[in-house]
Amino acid sequence: MPLSPFDQTLAALDALHAEDPRRVEVAGEPVPQELWHAGRMSAWLERLHEHPDELMLLAVRGQHLQRWQVPRSDYPEGRVGYLTWRRDQGQRAGETTARLMRESGYGDEDAEAVARMIRKQGLGRDPGAQAVEDCACLVFLENYFGDFSKQIDHDHLIRIVQMTWKKMSPQAHELALGLPMTAEARGLVEEALAG
Repeated sequence: MPLSPFDQTLAALDALHAEDPRRVEVAGEPVPQELWHAGRMSAWLERLHEHPDELMLLAVRGQHLQRWQVPRSDYPEGRVGYLTWRRDQGQRAGETTARLMRESGYGDEDAEAVARMIRKQGLGRDPGAQAVEDCACLVFLENYFGDFSKQIDHDHLIRIVQMTWKKMSPQAHELALGLPMTAEARGLVEEALAG
C-alpha cells in the first residue's frame, strides 16, 4: 500500500534530519542531533495538543530542518545578527518542508500554511505557529537552558527568559514550570518571571 502524503513527507523530513553530521548520545547510542531535536519537538506537541492536525505535526517536525548547514557563526554577533539568522533559517526550513509536501501530494495551500507556521507568522493568532514556538521554547528550556545560562551574563539571560516567556502560550508556561531544572536554573526563571 502506498504511503499517505503525510507519511511520505514525515519520512522525507526525517531523512534530511538524519544527514546532520553532529551527534548526541541517546541511551548510549550516537543519534543525529537534528533528528533527536525533531523527535523532542514532536514529543512536546503531543503534550500540548490532544489532536494536532497533520499540518501542525509537519510544521513542528520541520522547524529545525538542516539548520547545521547555515551556522550561527556565519552571521554577525549580537541581537540583529541572531534575529537575521533565525529568520533566514525559518525561511529555508519552511521552503524545504513545503517542497517536500508538494512532492508527496499536498496542494500549494497546505504547503504554504506549513511554511508560514515554520516561519512563525501569526504567532499568538495561528495555532500552528504558536505550536511551533511553544515546542521550540520547551525543547530549549528542557535541553539547552542549563548550559546556555552559563555562557550569558545574568541580566541578558533574564531578558532572554522574559522574551521567551512572552511568546509562549499559557499551556506551554504550565509545562515549562513542571520541567526538572537545577536550583540555579529555576532561580533564574523565577527571577525573570517576577521582574
